[in-house]
Amino acid sequence: MKAFNIAVKDMIRSFRSTFALVFMFGVPLLLTGMFYFMFGGMGKSSQGFNVPVTKVVVANLDEGGATFNATAANLPAGVQPASSLGDLVVSVLQEKGFADLLQVSLVDSAEAARTAVDTQRAGVALIIPANFSESFSALNGQAVLELYKDPTLTLGPSIVQSIMAQFMDEMSAAKVAVDVVTRQTGSSDPALVGQVVSLYMAGTQSGDQGTALLDTRSPVATKTQSNPVSLIISFIMAGMTIFYAFFTGTSTAQTILHEQEAGTLARLFTTPTSQATILGGKFLAVGLTVGVQMTILLILGRLIFNIQWGSLVPLAFITAGTVLAASTFGIFVMSLLKNTKQSGAVLGGVLTVTGMAGMIKIFTMGSGSTPAWADVVGMVVPQGWGVRGLTQVMGGAPMKDVLVTFGVLAVMSAVFFSIGVLRFQKRFA
Repeated sequence: MKAFNIAVKDMIRSFRSTFALVFMFGVPLLLTGMFYFMFGGMGKSSQGFNVPVTKVVVANLDEGGATFNATAANLPAGVQPASSLGDLVVSVLQEKGFADLLQVSLVDSAEAARTAVDTQRAGVALIIPANFSESFSALNGQAVLELYKDPTLTLGPSIVQSIMAQFMDEMSAAKVAVDVVTRQTGSSDPALVGQVVSLYMAGTQSGDQGTALLDTRSPVATKTQSNPVSLIISFIMAGMTIFYAFFTGTSTAQTILHEQEAGTLARLFTTPTSQATILGGKFLAVGLTVGVQMTILLILGRLIFNIQWGSLVPLAFITAGTVLAASTFGIFVMSLLKNTKQSGAVLGGVLTVTGMAGMIKIFTMGSGSTPAWADVVGMVVPQGWGVRGLTQVMGGAPMKDVLVTFGVLAVMSAVFFSIGVLRFQKRFA
């Protein structure tokens, strides 16, 4: 009970310090807020990114062909009627699933399509040549589409190109099946070709009479942040929480050195209270201070930035593991130092380096995927395991993965605490 009373008194003294409060809460929230406003806030985060509608002009010059007409009846009902393969292309681009992305209009000539792009009345021109169906239907033929785009655009042309690539891959697969059958049978009878196409379509998703050649789906909302900007802010806040939790753990443990130099710790040791109880209370104060800090930062992150931290139970495990690691790491570091002059270099140098190493995964996430070396570097320091745990919880990782991370933090904490206690006991023996 005496140890707890000592811990509460030390913790209250820490929270009476304006500098400590700013460092524990103000700085991490301020840094996260800077990124928040750099990205324009997230008031519309539930809507995600608004992809601009791309104006597409199509010059469908395709004249069809006998072979295509013989097989057209076997194509999906969702894109019929179609007198040419060019008509299929147009019907795909005009599907309702692409209405929020593409605004499609038709022109009579290739020149008109290119002019529309040159005068910026459209972003992309798709030119379908007159022999498109015939070239594609020929066993040895090669059909070509011309994509003419505004050089200042990137997203819109990429969307159109992706749609066309998927469409042509679908049709090319059917052509490969026809080619294999005709080589084996030695016959190129249109009726046989139509039968092969029909069988191929029946064996694919496109063969469903209620399904179009391209399957368009809207993203399904999840409990985690689907907006990339919101996700970035969440990772930054997670990193700041871990980073400053370890700073608080070490700076709070620094009070032991302060009291040693001021002589107050020695006077405490002369009281009837045992040395183990006094040191235990000092150590407990470090853990309680870090625990309060992390809890408040998590709550404020949810209220201010609308960060979805994930399920409560996994979050509680990771928070507890991080509090243990941050507080025992502070005790361990301070046990290695002789005076407060050395602690300044440690707080400004060692903790900054280890904290940055632990956040390396967050720094490299903009590359699309975290490099293997970044994971290795982050796992060398306890801060990296704390960041790993919070990102796991936010990402909805299985409980077994969360428990592994908690276990590593607990083992690290036991090692730090054991070394720190032994060194302090030896010092004050």
